[in-house]
Amino acid sequence: MMKHWSVFSNGLLKENPTLRLVLGMCPTLAVTTSAINGLGMGVCVLFVLVCSNLLISALRRFIPSGMRIPGYIVVIATFSTLVEMLCEAFAPGLYSALGIFLPLVVVNCIILGRAEAFAGKNTVVASLFDGLGMGIGFTLALFVVASLREVLGNGTWLGLSLGMAQPMRLMLLAPGGFITLGLVMAAFQALMKPRKKRV
Repeated sequence: MMKHWSVFSNGLLKENPTLRLVLGMCPTLAVTTSAINGLGMGVCVLFVLVCSNLLISALRRFIPSGMRIPGYIVVIATFSTLVEMLCEAFAPGLYSALGIFLPLVVVNCIILGRAEAFAGKNTVVASLFDGLGMGIGFTLALFVVASLREVLGNGTWLGLSLGMAQPMRLMLLAPGGFITLGLVMAAFQALMKPRKKRV
């Protein structure tokens, strides 16, 4: 159980895809103009990541080594299409807000990277914990960045007005995305830095 917890916690902290490995930057910068969008994209990636990890791990002995990448892409594309169709059917507002970045989940380097580096070499249970850790870590990073951008740029959070007099509209533009992401990454790195023991 400790081994599975270690795999899970790696995705949250030590190997957080956005804040440590700097993966998935396109959706991170593009869709984080509101907390709902960030959370929605994170949950979609989480779903695809967990399902892909499970299926790829279960089929790892049947996929020839020369066909690994095409096989992984087919699995990931299947779940990406499924999540896109579900989002369009049950959350049309979110589907519209995420735009082209929802179908592009299929080429998200986090998902393909985890399929190649982890799911293709480990058990189904370990791959489940890896997918959950990486997916939740990605979702939390997107949610934090999106929340900051929405609060500072629009004066709202989750669509609720915070009564700010003059929001900084810059935070909703591309430069605001880079600034916010940089500040969140710096804060995360500072928190993760091991403390030196006093002599």
